[in-house]
Amino acid sequence: MIRFDFSNLMQDVVGRNGLSEDDFKTIDTARLIEIIDSRKYPELEFLDLPWADISAIKEVGRYARGFDNFLLLGIGGSALGPRSILEALSPFHNLRRSPKVFIYDNVDPVTLSNILEIVDLKKTVINVITKSGSTTETIGSFMIIWQRLKEQSLKPEDHIIVTTDPEKGNMRKIADDYGLRSLPIPNGIGGRYSVLSPVGLLLGETIGINSNEMLRGASDIHGRCMDPDLWRNPAFLFSSGLYLLQSLRNKNITVMMPYADRFKSFAEWFCQLWAESLGKDEKGFTPYPSVGTTDQHSQLQLWMEGPRDKVVIFLSIENYGKEINIPAVFQDMEGLGYLSGHTLSELTKIEQEASEIALTKNGRPNITIEVPTIDEYHLGQLFHFFGIATAVAGFLYGINPFNQPGVEEGKNLTYAMMGKKGFEAKRKEFEQYRQRSGRFELM
Repeated sequence: MIRFDFSNLMQDVVGRNGLSEDDFKTIDTARLIEIIDSRKYPELEFLDLPWADISAIKEVGRYARGFDNFLLLGIGGSALGPRSILEALSPFHNLRRSPKVFIYDNVDPVTLSNILEIVDLKKTVINVITKSGSTTETIGSFMIIWQRLKEQSLKPEDHIIVTTDPEKGNMRKIADDYGLRSLPIPNGIGGRYSVLSPVGLLLGETIGINSNEMLRGASDIHGRCMDPDLWRNPAFLFSSGLYLLQSLRNKNITVMMPYADRFKSFAEWFCQLWAESLGKDEKGFTPYPSVGTTDQHSQLQLWMEGPRDKVVIFLSIENYGKEINIPAVFQDMEGLGYLSGHTLSELTKIEQEASEIALTKNGRPNITIEVPTIDEYHLGQLFHFFGIATAVAGFLYGINPFNQPGVEEGKNLTYAMMGKKGFEAKRKEFEQYRQRSGRFELM
């Protein structure tokens, strides 16, 4: 099991910038459990994912393995989750194994042009992921791929897999009308909480990731995260600690810092989950991703001596699964020879501990989560833990952690300017703002 150390949040360790045990007395764990047990929000359905039937995902994954390339079209949680799985569990995948994976998660035309120059669509399966079936960026790229398939006299039903709502939406209609293979995203699960659904697991099954182990990891940590005792519940402690540090100590920024390159995309996944779920009603944290040891040489200076507004979350890896010894060379040079006889994983672990201690000595709160090794089981634990912790943080703030009204406004303005029916008023609003801009533009 992954292990949690919250010691460096407490006043007796980091001084006045930390929390006392009395501070936690304001946390009503019974209310949190009641919200979860009553399923006050239907989106809490993500809690059931560890026990879902994934036989259909496995069947479609077997089909997808018959292609040379796997092209994923999605954005936000529909791409960040699958990318996290790919990079954590199959690093440098395209140089080692097939099918080769391409994730198109933006609308940059250069990126899609390069992908289409590299892949042969005859040998490519395309996974289109959009819960609503109307995600502008994903639908736009899907329409391009659809036309390219038609131009090459390829049958879409042989090449396209749709991951979308089980009953409604444009992509559900297209999948049903054209007989496309499809996988349902359960009704109550939003994109950023969907990584342990077909959104993430299909890519995993396609490239040989053991989805059962990911779900076993999630189920094993679930019970700990439902414990009504705050001091035994890591998800409640994580959320409560950060919530109290912000409300009592003005710690507004959450830094996610894994000490493994393979977790770099995971840190980005966390940042979307944390920001989009909690940034409402002028509440929430500003998250940003980091990676150790790299960012000790860029960001650590700010954390150590800049504004006291940050909490650093360290992801420490106990066993990297591989080892490289630092050889006994340059022994006559005092500034280099001391490294001989050590290993790269030893150096990485020491650097993580050194950063942790340095921050703590300087009164900068931090949390350490120790991951025994990077594999399916422990990645599943991390996904499920952070999903629960994020939802609980929303409950503490008294906000809905599952909607995204701020994002919707931008979507609606995009619909208006692209000519979608029913958004004429928004188009006028857009044009008014466009006319106001540029008055102070320097040419």
